[in-house]
Amino acid sequence: MPVTPPLLRAGDQVAIVGTARKVTAEEMAPAVEILTRWGLRVVLGESITAEHHQFAGSDELRRRDFQRQLDAPEIRAIICARGGYGTTRIIDQLDFSGFVQHPKWIAGFSDITALNCHLLRMGYESIHGVMAFIFNQTGGEDSLESLRRALFGEPIAYSVSAHPLNRPGTAAGELVGGNLSLLQNLTGTASDCPTDGRILFLEDVAEYLMNVDRMMVHLDRTGKLRNLAGLLVGHFTDPQDNAIPFGQTSYEIIASYAAKYQFPVAYGFPVGHEPRNMALICGRNAQFSVTAAGTELSYL
Repeated sequence: MPVTPPLLRAGDQVAIVGTARKVTAEEMAPAVEILTRWGLRVVLGESITAEHHQFAGSDELRRRDFQRQLDAPEIRAIICARGGYGTTRIIDQLDFSGFVQHPKWIAGFSDITALNCHLLRMGYESIHGVMAFIFNQTGGEDSLESLRRALFGEPIAYSVSAHPLNRPGTAAGELVGGNLSLLQNLTGTASDCPTDGRILFLEDVAEYLMNVDRMMVHLDRTGKLRNLAGLLVGHFTDPQDNAIPFGQTSYEIIASYAAKYQFPVAYGFPVGHEPRNMALICGRNAQFSVTAAGTELSYL
């Protein structure tokens, strides 16, 4: 059973850190204001004002900044600033021994899938949810509230409308997953996370349909689908196609591989690169049911 970090309380200190694409202090201002309104004290890491090409500072600076927040017992949560690319460049140089002594919440999605999976591989829960860069996005109010509820340990449950490709059934297991591209990229690394008996959730953005198929082939060939308890398919935003069309949508591609197995599948789950990106606690034991009326998910 993965370890649950201590829940946040008013007055706790949290850090915003950039592990991937660069951001500015001005872009972080709305997140600082919102977190302060939640009763938290906010520290901006040195990566927030750093820049190295597209990254939030050099690899060494981003590593040093994240390491500092991992090691600081007074920091109770790390909110990742933005996705993009860069987290896997530093993850193997991080020392989690201080984190193990003082576990804390780490929250993010997209490129932060690497951290979500790495922590679950270590036996710790983390949050797949909204990052600081988009705290104030229009239409994202429910997503932000779900992050707050996850951090403070308030009850969370989701109801999702039915989708024509859904496969009915019920499932229970620990949640694992995130960005499909990252999940494939992590295969065979120290951050590769087992899926057997777990509920896998997937999302992605701006991927060519051929690449979605290639990645699903890879997940299937490496056994990631074979023993799933269930599958939640989130947003596959802004799909790309070649001059000669691939001939299937992202959901149809995924359905063709899920059809080889018997686990329940729910499409259209509100997770991914759109304003409705509800927080999911990676490693938390959950149950979901898929019926003609739709999908229900809650934590056990």
